[in-house]
Amino acid sequence: MTNEHPGTAVSSRIAVRGGDVTKGPRALPEEIPVALSFGGTTQAVMMATPNDLEDFGLGFALSEAIARSADDIVSLEVVQADRGYDVQMQLAEDVQSAFSARRRKMAGPVGCGLCGIESIEEALRTLPGREDIALQFDADDVREAVRSLSMHQTLRARTGAVHAAGLYQPDKGMLCVREDVGRHNALDKLIGAMARAELRAAGGAIVITSRVSVDMVQKAVIAGAGLLIAVSAPTALAVTTAEAAGLTLVGLARGTEFEIFSRPDRIVQGAKSDVA
Repeated sequence: MTNEHPGTAVSSRIAVRGGDVTKGPRALPEEIPVALSFGGTTQAVMMATPNDLEDFGLGFALSEAIARSADDIVSLEVVQADRGYDVQMQLAEDVQSAFSARRRKMAGPVGCGLCGIESIEEALRTLPGREDIALQFDADDVREAVRSLSMHQTLRARTGAVHAAGLYQPDKGMLCVREDVGRHNALDKLIGAMARAELRAAGGAIVITSRVSVDMVQKAVIAGAGLLIAVSAPTALAVTTAEAAGLTLVGLARGTEFEIFSRPDRIVQGAKSDVA
């Protein structure tokens, strides 16, 4: 297997289509271990696509409430290991102290969606409200946001096998897109890229290519978004969490159709006819 483009590798395969059998190459997304370390301590190891790892590290730190802002990260270095990468971050002294205290309380391993969570209460953490975000999309904006994300998915175009997250503004289009084999990773990479470019999520919509679990809502709210658009459906807990935080949640956005699950007042001009 050989590398063709960053984040992809080429594998030989036998294709069976319409009764025809052919041999040839196929581009596949890379999936490697990526450690996320703070102050010399590994917080999580993710299976991820090795693109935009600086964005990944910063976005993970922000979305998991390890850092409050990009300024809390004193240094960030991506170090290549034998079979993967280690994203090594140094935190500001007071932030590192709080993080170390949190680490000492942990009882065991954690899952990929809720890393560093020690209790049910923390998993269902109280989120900052997004009720005051003045934002209006019409139905065409929602459709264009999803279409535009698809148009910017370069890794998916080559491999057909990755998730994406993007920041879209009706007056500016798709401002930033990040891709990864993991849906959480793609969103974390986007959040990190937004922080580094000083892009505000409140001015547009975060658009994702996956289903919406509660942790995807939590990450979007912490990133400052007032609107989250997904091509698949949300879980029941994701909807109640979005409602409590004042986040407008749009799911099943495919083609001309979509469904609004919370705060529908931000979607104007024909929104009612689009809700199934």
